[in-house]
Amino acid sequence: MRQESAPDGERFTPVSAQDGSGQESPVEGNTRRGLLMGVGLAGVAGVLAACGNSSGSGSSGGSGSSTSGAQPSAPAAKGLGKTSAIPVGGGKVFEAEKVVVTQPKAGEFHAFSAVCTHMGCTVGAVSGGTINCPCHGSKYKITDASVVAGPAPQPLPAKKIKVQGGEISLA
Repeated sequence: MRQESAPDGERFTPVSAQDGSGQESPVEGNTRRGLLMGVGLAGVAGVLAACGNSSGSGSSGGSGSSTSGAQPSAPAAKGLGKTSAIPVGGGKVFEAEKVVVTQPKAGEFHAFSAVCTHMGCTVGAVSGGTINCPCHGSKYKITDASVVAGPAPQPLPAKKIKVQGGEISLA
């Protein structure tokens, strides 16, 4: 193949394509700009294709779901542990579930997100009547997760739990 010069003086080798006979033939109008635009459009098409069908119910009219018309069932309650593991006047952080469960008074359980509202760190411990974030020192009340000490800008969001038969689970 021969090299050509672009209008800006930069050298490039034209792209060629195969015609139906299996022989290469030069593609008309190949420029660096055209090549870059083609690559960019291919990337955009890939992103759109991935986004359009990520839920399994894409708008392509195909069978994006492997279920046969069954309605999705409610998620099963995620067991966190025994009520005896939550100290009265304290609490426990469940890191995997990103939940903190507190017991301000005997038999009174509360659950909150374990993600600090300041910078998204996972709170580290419950002591002294507060839920404590190790990253920047934010502290939240164990009764309602309101901010006791900043820099957290707002309380931890509440989570729904179920307490039954000495077990705590997410509702």
